[in-house]
Amino acid sequence: MTDHAAPDATLPAGNAAELAAARLALLASARRQVDIRVPRLDDSLYASAEDMAELRRIATCGRGAQIRLLLGDPGMALRDGHRLILLMQRLPSVIQVRMPVDEIDLGNPSACLLTDGGGYLFQPDAERPQGRAASIDRPGWAPLRQQFDEMWERAERARVLQPLDL
Repeated sequence: MTDHAAPDATLPAGNAAELAAARLALLASARRQVDIRVPRLDDSLYASAEDMAELRRIATCGRGAQIRLLLGDPGMALRDGHRLILLMQRLPSVIQVRMPVDEIDLGNPSACLLTDGGGYLFQPDAERPQGRAASIDRPGWAPLRQQFDEMWERAERARVLQPLDL
């Protein structure tokens, strides 16, 4: 077996419906960990009953559960009452949220979802409903994960989302 993804590992991601289906398929395939980067969290992202059920499953799966969310404007998600906010606030040790503060990260328009199984959804421009996705593709996943980790290290904790910021 090679390091390259099998042809059937590619997921369609050319329009909004395909992106939503790819997101759900990837969340369903994740075992314990997902990393999500979005400039803006609105009701079209990670808010469906199915998405929420998968995120809740991952967050409550036990030891090793971790959801890392890099969110460009956490205050907006809070003001808009995004469904994910309550879950974040109920499970702050499992769902960690940071916001980019470095200029290079703030100017990055892309969005991604990375799973612990080597799956990913990447949108070069989060505002455009197109991207690329694969259920398993470690060679495609690795540079996205490295970029996410670097951005995560430079980002600050999103204190505005803490239930009580004492």
